[in-house]
Amino acid sequence: MKIAVTGATSMIGCALIRECITNGTQVLAVVRRGTKRLERLPVSPLVEIAYAGLDELDTVSGSGFDALYHFAWEGTMRAERDDPMMQERNIRSTLKAAELAVRLGCRQFVFAGSQAEYGRVEGVSGPDTVPRPETAYGMAKLAAGMLSKRCCEKNGLSHIWTRIFSVYGTMDNAGTMLDYAIDQFLKGETAQFSAGRQMWNYLFESDAGTLFYRLTERHAPTGIYCIAGKGSMPLRSYIEIMRDVYGEGAVCAFAPDGDTVPLGIQADITKTVQAADYCPQVGFAEGISSVIAFKRAQKGQERPL
Repeated sequence: MKIAVTGATSMIGCALIRECITNGTQVLAVVRRGTKRLERLPVSPLVEIAYAGLDELDTVSGSGFDALYHFAWEGTMRAERDDPMMQERNIRSTLKAAELAVRLGCRQFVFAGSQAEYGRVEGVSGPDTVPRPETAYGMAKLAAGMLSKRCCEKNGLSHIWTRIFSVYGTMDNAGTMLDYAIDQFLKGETAQFSAGRQMWNYLFESDAGTLFYRLTERHAPTGIYCIAGKGSMPLRSYIEIMRDVYGEGAVCAFAPDGDTVPLGIQADITKTVQAADYCPQVGFAEGISSVIAFKRAQKGQERPL
């Protein structure tokens, strides 16, 4: 198999590429010129780099590819997620990526959508849940998915529309709840949280990479596939597991329970597991242990004896 990946230096992009290397698959990694994240890319003779921003995808060339994964997206930080003009540019870039997939001879186009397309859902979200996005980011993801699907239909490509929930790992962006908590632990300070009673779902980066890889390897039919962990539990439970895995020095404080429990996120991954013939394997305790070890190494701290 031979694939192309935009947003190749992202957490999921790198996880996918590592899975490709394990399986002997050739990769064309499309990265922005001047990126400071180039060192993230796994080094292998199987990986070739193409330098092109989202506005330069028409400069990328090649042939004989099986699939293109479109992970690149601007405006993912909180301050930019509700900027309509920035998000509109992402819709155009997604269509350019679909056109690139056609030029590369791909049979499949994999679009990285988001659980933000659903908006607020009471209960479990699945492929058939009606999307009601509330942010410009969610609206743009939904529009990009619909329009890229139409482009693929016109050109005979399968359209794998993934909706990603909370993926975490060693290459996660700064500022996430997990990142904040571990930083507080490393500084010997108390990590402050809400009551954490809402249901949540976490998926480790390596499991995400495997799910994405196997969806194309197994020739999943055109459709929507949720990318998430195999189970959900209250957010507080994840935090307490993280605290216990960290060990001595980890202190958490939770706000009192409110009158109502905030809506969280839960996902039905039945369709994804069946299509990929793979169920996530990494439990949260194991995954967060890897993240803690990685962040300890970054800070030059050894685990207390």
